[in-house]
Amino acid sequence: MQTQVQFNNYSVLRGSCSPPSTFVPFFPDSKSFEDSFTIIDSGGRVFAMRHGRKVPKLNRPPDQRRALLRGLTTQLLKHGRIKTTKARARAVRKYVDKMVTMAKDGSLHKRRQALGFIYEKQIVHALFAEVPERYGERNGGYTRIIRTLPRRGDNAPMAYIELV
Repeated sequence: MQTQVQFNNYSVLRGSCSPPSTFVPFFPDSKSFEDSFTIIDSGGRVFAMRHGRKVPKLNRPPDQRRALLRGLTTQLLKHGRIKTTKARARAVRKYVDKMVTMAKDGSLHKRRQALGFIYEKQIVHALFAEVPERYGERNGGYTRIIRTLPRRGDNAPMAYIELV
């Protein structure tokens, strides 16, 4: 089955064995149609940018990233203030605000969801007991990020994130 694909102002039949005869390369030193794409190890071609992808990757695979964000959320709710990199602080803010919003609702379902995310059971119980009177009238913005000096060694931008 062949499908018609528009590429570089030329119509190309997908499934056909040869590129169009009048090939205009993207790069001046490119000699063929195949040189226009980046080949990755799995054999796929990458030619798209991450437009509209708002998930901060933090240079980790998804399971490690989730564990890192769960750990940072637990520690922030336990201590009230932690020092971390600016990128991690901005990423963990979303999850802390969600936990506080769940605690404001206070239902059993929300409590069980929080218990599934936060590592320590006592922190969840303290959170659900304290939050309604502390943040009862506040609509969002439960955390504050304060930038500080860069980290010694790799000059990474550091920040404190704290509960308001």
